[in-house]
Amino acid sequence: MADEKKSFVRISALLWADVLVAYALFVMQNYLTDVWGLSLIHAALILNIWNGVYRILPLFFLYLVDKYLGYLKLLVFTSLAYAAGITMVAVSTPPLANATGTCKRYEPECVGRAQKDILIAGLALVAVGVAGNLVSLLPYLKKKSDGTSANVYQIIGLIGVVVVPIVGAIALPYIRPPTLKFGIPAICTVVGTFLFLTGFSKYTDDDPSRNSPLFNVFRVFVAASLKIFRSHPVSNKDYHGYEIGKKKFTTTRCLGGLHKAAIILPGEVPPTGKSWTLCTVEQVEEAKIAVRMVPMWMTFIVCGVVAAIGDTYFVEQAGKLNRNIGRIKLPIQVLLLVRRSTKDWLGGKVTEFLKKFKTDWAPSCGIAAGMLCSILCCISAALVERKRLDVVRSDGLLDQPDKQIKMSIYWLVFQFVLLGGLEAFLENSVSVYYRDQSPESVAVANYLVNFIRGVTGLGYMCSALSVYVVGKISEKGGRTNWFQHTLNRSRLDNYYWVLAGLSSVNMVVFVFVASFYRYKKPEECRRTPDAGGGYTDPYNEGDQNRTCCCFC
Repeated sequence: MADEKKSFVRISALLWADVLVAYALFVMQNYLTDVWGLSLIHAALILNIWNGVYRILPLFFLYLVDKYLGYLKLLVFTSLAYAAGITMVAVSTPPLANATGTCKRYEPECVGRAQKDILIAGLALVAVGVAGNLVSLLPYLKKKSDGTSANVYQIIGLIGVVVVPIVGAIALPYIRPPTLKFGIPAICTVVGTFLFLTGFSKYTDDDPSRNSPLFNVFRVFVAASLKIFRSHPVSNKDYHGYEIGKKKFTTTRCLGGLHKAAIILPGEVPPTGKSWTLCTVEQVEEAKIAVRMVPMWMTFIVCGVVAAIGDTYFVEQAGKLNRNIGRIKLPIQVLLLVRRSTKDWLGGKVTEFLKKFKTDWAPSCGIAAGMLCSILCCISAALVERKRLDVVRSDGLLDQPDKQIKMSIYWLVFQFVLLGGLEAFLENSVSVYYRDQSPESVAVANYLVNFIRGVTGLGYMCSALSVYVVGKISEKGGRTNWFQHTLNRSRLDNYYWVLAGLSSVNMVVFVFVASFYRYKKPEECRRTPDAGGGYTDPYNEGDQNRTCCCFC
C-alpha cells in the first residue's frame, strides 16, 4: 500500500514538468520570429500544426489504450517522447549547436538547417507527449487515488501541482536566454520522467479491454453496407442482441439503414467474438449516436480557428507592447495566467449552472455562450490591433518591427479573458452534453469528448488555411496582402474582423443544428423498422410515414 501511495507522487511529477513546458512554449511564436527570423504567418503555421496534431492524436491513443496497451504502457511511451522532445527543443538553440558550425548568437544567421530540423522533430515528440498525457496521465492518477482516503503522498503531489505552476509563472518568464528558457523545463521533464520510471515495477494497470468503441463504429458501417439490399425483418428478435437476459434494446427511429448491421441472416450463426458482418443492436445504437453528432461537431472547427490566434498572433502582439508597471517589467506569460485563470474559474461556474438547471437545452446554451465569447474576442482583438497600428504609425515604427511601442500590453487582457471564456463554456458544456447524450459506456463518452478536442485541433490547422485564403482575396485588384513578413506591416485587424463575421455565421449554424437535434430520452424517438422498409412507431402508430429529423 505504501508503494502505491508513493507512486502517486512519482506520477504527479509528470504534471509538474508539463506545466513548466507550457509556460516555455507559450512564447515560441516570438522565438521563431525574433531568433529564427521567420515571417509572421510562417511561425504561426508551425505552431498551429503543432497545436492541431496534439489535439487530434488522443483519438488514436485512446484506440491503442483500449485495444493493445492500457494506460500505463502508453504513459511510459509518451513520457519518454515528451522528455526527448523538449530536450531537442533546448538543444536546437544556437549556443548548444556547436556541431552545426554556426555562431552562438540569438540571431537568424546563427540558425542552421540542422537546428531547424532538431526543433521541428522536438516539437513533434512534445506533441506526442502532450497527447499521451491528455489520454492517460489524469485517468491513471484518478485510478490511483480512487477508493482511498487522502494521505500525505497525495497531498504532496497535489501541492506540487499548485506550487510548481506558481513558481514557474514567476521565475521562468524572467529567464531571457532561450537556451535556459527551454533548458530548465527540459531538465525538469527528464527528472520527472526518471522519477516516474523508477517506480515502474510497482505500478499496476488493467489489461486492455480489446473493445474499442471506434473499432465498433467502423464494424457497424461495414456490416450495414454488406447488407444494404436486405429488407428489415418483421420481428425484433431477428436483430442480433435485441434481447440480452431480461434487458431489451429498443431501436431508435433515425439512420435506420444502420440497423441492417444487426440483421441475422437465415442460417447465420451469431459469432462469439467480433465480426465484420454482424453487430449487436447496442453497438448499432452507439454508432448512430456518433453519427448524429457530426453536424454539431463541425461547428466547433471555427472555435478552433479563433483559439489558434490566441497562441500565435496575440502572443506576437504582446511581445511588442510595453509590459512595465512602474519599474517592474511583467512577462508575457501573465496573459497565459489570465486565460487559464478565467477558464478555471468560469468553468467551475458553468458546471455549477449546468448541474442546477438539468434541462436538455442548458448545455447547448453554454456552447452558444462560448461561441459568443469567440465573436466578442475577435471584435476586441480587431479594435485593439487597430489602435496598436495607429500608435506604430504615429511613432514612425512601421519598418522597425523589433522596437517596443509605448502602448501597454494590458490592452490585450480583455481578449485573453474572452479566450478563456470560450474554452470554459465550450469544454464544460460539451462535457455535460455528452455525459447526457452519449451511451452509458464510459469508453464511448471518452471518445466523444476527445472527438471534440480533435475537431478543435482541426480548427487550429484550418487557421493556416484561412490565412492563406484571406490573404489571397485581400491582394486582388493589386492591393497589398494583409499578411506581410512583420507584424507592423500586416493588417491583422482586418483578419480579426473576418473571423468575427465567420464566428457569427458559425453561431447561427450551431443554433440551427441544435434546435433540430432531438435530445436522447428513453421514452422518445423510438420506432422499429418493419419488413417493408418503413417503421412502426409505438408512440404514433397512426403516422407510419412520419418524416424523421436527421439530427434526432
